[in-house]
Amino acid sequence: MNLSIIIPLLNESESLPELHSWIVRVMTANHFSYEVIFIDDGSTDNSWKLIETLSAQDPNVKGIRFLRNYGKSQALHAGFAKAQGDVIITMDADLQDSPDEIPELYHMITDQQYDLVSGWKKKRYDSVVAKNLPSKLFNWAARKTSGVQLNDFNCGLKAYKNIVIKNIEVSGEMHRYIPVLAKNAGFAKIGEKVVIHQARKYGATKFGMERFINGFLDLITIWFLSRFGKRPMHLFGALGVLMFSIGFLSAGYIGFSKLFRLYHHQHTILVTSNPWFYIALTTMIIGTQLFLAGFLGEIILRTKNNEERYKIAEKVNI
Repeated sequence: MNLSIIIPLLNESESLPELHSWIVRVMTANHFSYEVIFIDDGSTDNSWKLIETLSAQDPNVKGIRFLRNYGKSQALHAGFAKAQGDVIITMDADLQDSPDEIPELYHMITDQQYDLVSGWKKKRYDSVVAKNLPSKLFNWAARKTSGVQLNDFNCGLKAYKNIVIKNIEVSGEMHRYIPVLAKNAGFAKIGEKVVIHQARKYGATKFGMERFINGFLDLITIWFLSRFGKRPMHLFGALGVLMFSIGFLSAGYIGFSKLFRLYHHQHTILVTSNPWFYIALTTMIIGTQLFLAGFLGEIILRTKNNEERYKIAEKVNI
């Protein structure tokens, strides 16, 4: 199978028939063998009934419905697990991503041997203040932190080799950082393509300003996990030993200074009256806690079990 097209959605019943017709038209014109996997992330409108109708009419359409809204990352995770195509395309269901971009994205993966190609919505039709400016700041921070030189991490239109999506773990709200996850997994050839961004035709956006705050927090998480996720003791243990050593040496100096003054019959004060004693004590306590955090992190890492992160209510054609 040439292509798996994965489309997470939430309350997009108005756009689904048009999106399906558009995808079929592009697939037929390019003679692709394909599957379209719709993941209904807890919609409360008519979206799932439409997916069932489309799957009955077209065997290439498959669907997964979550019991409730779990988020885009979990929807993509479910779609990645079922995808069978040589190339996987992810796109949004709101018609702002154009299926006409799919053939070129496919050929960039198959002919130019990219591991991953991310869309770049160079010209956007969103609000400048609410979306464009925060998005530019977010993308700049993501480039500086991750080292992945993409202009648009948030673009939902992306293409992947099958082996890429089978070897990365998308959890939490990490869907923005799939290129970073891919790079950390060893897939280095990551490209970018300018894609058409269309004005929303139906409904309203499901994302608010909070996604940028969450995005920056997730970026810190990605940075930490990429460097210390498999070896937390290397960070917490090193900081703990450093802090404890500073506190211990400082306490030793205070004690030695006290004995020296007593031996030479010089005026001195109680050790417990010296504020530096409490600073040294606090530093040793913090150092011990950091070391224990690293130790517990290592234990958790070696004993953790993969939890079920979402519950599926129904499937069609899968």
